[in-house]
Amino acid sequence: MEGKKERCTAVILAGGCGGRMKSSVAKQYLSLGGKPILWYSLQAVQESRVIDDCILVTGEADREFARRQIVEPYQFTKVRHIIAGGTRRCWSVANALAFLEREQAAGEECRKEGYVFIHDSARPFLTEEILRRTYEGVKAYHACVAAMPSKDTVKLADANGFAASTPQRDQVWIIQTPQVFERTLITEAYRRLSKQYAVGSETPVTDDAGVVERYTDTAVKLVEGSYRNMKITTPEDLEVAEAFLKHVPGAEILAETLKHNGADS
Repeated sequence: MEGKKERCTAVILAGGCGGRMKSSVAKQYLSLGGKPILWYSLQAVQESRVIDDCILVTGEADREFARRQIVEPYQFTKVRHIIAGGTRRCWSVANALAFLEREQAAGEECRKEGYVFIHDSARPFLTEEILRRTYEGVKAYHACVAAMPSKDTVKLADANGFAASTPQRDQVWIIQTPQVFERTLITEAYRRLSKQYAVGSETPVTDDAGVVERYTDTAVKLVEGSYRNMKITTPEDLEVAEAFLKHVPGAEILAETLKHNGADS
């Protein structure tokens, strides 16, 4: 990382209920390799030379649990605040951005410029390489997302479930997180979203890049993530993640997450 480094704030989203996991425990608190799934993202952030601080977004009822059972015991000192999320992902992000704006208005130590890294806690295999690539991407393009080219052919369906068209596979990318933006850009995009839709309501956007695409003229750059940067959504996903950790040829995944985060630039 050459030249002046702007302040980088991570927003870690951990407010989901995990209905598709078919568990009474929210998926971000389920055990993976003996630690909560949320631990892995926070550990990557804690050890990163890219990220300066972190806002953790949880369910309202989980704030103290996350503090006492995860943040404090594991000494995640970069987590400055734990705030309550919204009823949908986009509103959780909006809450985090509004919190940062209130800090700015109150004159607290939180500069308005800089970058925001928005990451789903259900993606535990975040690495320093991904953080660095997206940091370089946002510096160059103002907005970027971690993504990987699709390995599969993708079909677009019509309303009746029939194949309507087939995009060229080399133009189809699978979108991941982190999704990284200039703070002023993503704040303004979400402000416009909030003007059009009532807070808590359903919106047509499913990720932060979609908000920027819909409400600004800024193009979002696709930056290489990792095929291992998987999202844990179902019990089968959790089994795959456990296999990543246990299988000897894939042992470097855990090493990347825990050790390489502190490597030299």
